[in-house]
Amino acid sequence: MIDEKIERFSVLCEKSVLGETLKNIVLSSPRTGEATKIKGVLKTVSEKTVLQLEYSLSEGRVRQENLSPEQVRERISALSQSFSRCDLNDGGGNASLLTSKKGKISLVCHGTIGTGEKQSPTAESVKNYILDGTEPFLFYLGISDKNGRVHDKKQAKFRQINRFLEYVGDTVKYLPKNGNLRIADLCCGKSYLSFAVYHYFVNILGRTVSMDCMDLKESVMAYCSETALKCGFDGMSFSAGDVNKYSPKEPPHMVVSLHACDTATDIVLNRAVSLGARVILSTPCCHRELSRKINSPQLKFICDNSVLKSKFCDAATDSLRILRLKACGYVADATEFTDPEDTPKNVLIRARRDMGFDFGRREKFLNEYKAAYAFLCGTDAPDLPQEKLYE
Repeated sequence: MIDEKIERFSVLCEKSVLGETLKNIVLSSPRTGEATKIKGVLKTVSEKTVLQLEYSLSEGRVRQENLSPEQVRERISALSQSFSRCDLNDGGGNASLLTSKKGKISLVCHGTIGTGEKQSPTAESVKNYILDGTEPFLFYLGISDKNGRVHDKKQAKFRQINRFLEYVGDTVKYLPKNGNLRIADLCCGKSYLSFAVYHYFVNILGRTVSMDCMDLKESVMAYCSETALKCGFDGMSFSAGDVNKYSPKEPPHMVVSLHACDTATDIVLNRAVSLGARVILSTPCCHRELSRKINSPQLKFICDNSVLKSKFCDAATDSLRILRLKACGYVADATEFTDPEDTPKNVLIRARRDMGFDFGRREKFLNEYKAAYAFLCGTDAPDLPQEKLYE
């Protein structure tokens, strides 16, 4: 007997197709079958509207199936039983059918599906963002309302999240192509990025993901755990603790961090290197330590002005971090994360492990780092983290 939630989801899909308000249907995280992902959109074939399903198969193969509106309900009902995640995005709202590893089924709906009665898109929503605001986790985190409209005061945060996902997308080619993808968000705070990154890999790319999120505040981690449960994100885990002591059974392939304050960014970077992460994406915040330590007679003309000293130390701190990463076998740089009008903390440090790194070159990068640190602080540089370099 088909679960009533599956039947309800299938009816909503049928209604969306009949009303021609469908944006897309995405079935991901397969439980059985050959397809790794199925995406459905409306198409016109022989002057008739059909739901065209595109099946993503192994070795890059795809196949298509066209369904008349009358076939949608039965077909989606059958297909959705083979996937852990089924998302319906409609002009008037959205629905997500979620099946946990233990087989528990839940259905989350927002808005009015099949009518297209949704607030007119703003200038922001018509941009080609990865997220469109209707994702359930954005509602639970207070970014958008139940109809998928991004709150005015959260527009900057919404742009920030989408921009970060674009950078995440650039790193996919450096991550394992198959199997369980392990990700860690260290100093995750309210975990805006954690949820977005998990959604991106699981619901958009169709990957299986285990994601560890860690921060010091127990109450915040409890809130995030509850939110993940509501969203059906059963591959996410949240723990309160010291990032220095983060020691997973298996090392993460990717480590991300958003606005870890002052030396917390260094702790995140060092931990990521020690665990041999293939990709690191970190946005620093509050560069105070160098401002206290700087001791360079040659830079007195800058340091005599507190405003200029602060700006200089921001840039110098991140430059030192990049040198450290290079000395540890990473290709690293810094880029502008988002519009400075959205946040002044708009630098993103991105690094990927150089899989062919010649450790004979370590001396060169290490000497550059030590020389720069000595010039700025007048003392020896801290030791580099000891990397395990897992494969």
